[in-house]
Amino acid sequence: MPVITFDYKDLEKLGIEISKEKLIDILPMMGSDIEDFDDESIKVEFFPNRPDQLSVEGVARSLKGFLGIEKGMPIYPVKDSGLEVFVDEKITNIRPYISFALIKNIKMDEKKLKQIMEFQEDLHWVIGRDRKKVAIGIHNLDVIEGPFYYNAMEGNEICFTPLESISEMTPLEVIQEHPKGVKYTHLMEKFEAYPVIKDKNNNVLSMPPIINGELTKLTEETGNVLVDVTGTDQKAVDYALNIICASFGEVGGEIESLQIVYPDRTVITPDFTPKTKNLSVGKTCQYSGLDLDAEQIKDLIAKARMDAEIISEDELIVTIPAYRVDILHEADLIENVAVEYCFNNIESYLPDIATIANENKWYTSDNLLREVMVGLGFQEIMSLMLTSEEKHYHNLRLEEDERVEVSQPISQDRTMIRKSLLNGLIEFLEDNKHEELPQRIFEIGDVIYIDEGAETCTKVSKKIAGAIIHSHANFTEIKSTVASFLENTGYKLNIEPFDHPSFINGRCAKVNGGQIDGKNSIEGFFGEIHPEVIVNFNMEYPIVAFELELIGK
Repeated sequence: MPVITFDYKDLEKLGIEISKEKLIDILPMMGSDIEDFDDESIKVEFFPNRPDQLSVEGVARSLKGFLGIEKGMPIYPVKDSGLEVFVDEKITNIRPYISFALIKNIKMDEKKLKQIMEFQEDLHWVIGRDRKKVAIGIHNLDVIEGPFYYNAMEGNEICFTPLESISEMTPLEVIQEHPKGVKYTHLMEKFEAYPVIKDKNNNVLSMPPIINGELTKLTEETGNVLVDVTGTDQKAVDYALNIICASFGEVGGEIESLQIVYPDRTVITPDFTPKTKNLSVGKTCQYSGLDLDAEQIKDLIAKARMDAEIISEDELIVTIPAYRVDILHEADLIENVAVEYCFNNIESYLPDIATIANENKWYTSDNLLREVMVGLGFQEIMSLMLTSEEKHYHNLRLEEDERVEVSQPISQDRTMIRKSLLNGLIEFLEDNKHEELPQRIFEIGDVIYIDEGAETCTKVSKKIAGAIIHSHANFTEIKSTVASFLENTGYKLNIEPFDHPSFINGRCAKVNGGQIDGKNSIEGFFGEIHPEVIVNFNMEYPIVAFELELIGK
């Protein structure tokens, strides 16, 4: 999760005088973990669902509310810059969305430059999915001139000097030779043209989502900046821009809007229009365990830096700032009420019910499977159900297909729910490659598939998977393991040749068999992991693995 570092003096400059001891006590109550601190600075890890708190200005804004220094929704005036951004029609199939803003009269120094760069990268990670969904550029406005143009350009159509470079390069050369280009080439490899942002004089500001131009590099003398946000999701692009503008607005930056001219429409950004949600007094008290009336809830909402209007004894309308991307449901507002009340002030009590616990039938068979695998010399691991398309598909040489995606992921590594256990096993081996070999690991866990016929449109299935790594791991070894596992759990061994992208061709087999008593069936595959997969996970030794799905009748 993202970690930010700031000095205690930074908070003083933003209007907060608080002792180090009190700050250390308060920050965890606001949804953060303190990583480290000394007499001058503090390092804090904030949950990624609050990207507005990934800058010291955002932290100060929330602290002012929590401490009662300032209440209600902050207002950031936006002037019309009179400038336009023209969007090329050809860009709509590559990276179609863009938002711009001007921020003027900024006080820049070395520390501020560092904080801006760290803030930018944290947003790339939290909202941008490592620039795939959103990419941000912050430019020195004083060296460029509007209007601006967002075009799709051929690989050798234009030259510019990339950031931290001394020679000009074409977009194609950036992709092939520049370190940033090589790192993010996978974002552009499907396209024959590349996004480029230019100014009136044909100066290149950036080549999103890869790299900015050296011309607009920020310095300690920079007083005015242009912010561009491009991406594949309009809502995410707008949220990222609003968060950045609000952060600059907290320190007196003057925000100016631009008109984005698309081929079929025109929009003005940034758009700070707030959204509203209804909040029930009864539900707030029920879910939080607090005894509050509408006036008390209104005051707590104000401390959360939102506005509220009482429309009845049991209902309020809450006005939510444009930079609060985490408020998706009434439950999120109730959570904010509880946070501002302070969790430490909520009294605990035992429920007035008594229950008798029984083992969930879904897991009763796990003990037998676990006992067999341990008996075969394997060690059990447990990995998260949330994973990423990069690890789950690309690293395993699989084509992306239907899956359950996380609408508001907390990080770029947790964007979907797994359909397989294999990548979790290999990730574990990657994290433990410094340990002695051989390593034999297994996992029993749930996976989720899309099922339109189900009430929840999903189906949960149980799988067991295992992996072995050492210098002589081979097909015979994993076949013997699978055969022993099936025999000891009462399943029949029926195998046939099978092609699977994650395994070496000709060294993979399919398993399809039922239990001897006919109650359940099992299906899956095993074999030698493909060398490309091994390299994708930064491994150096052969890996053999199996994955079996348990199907009840």
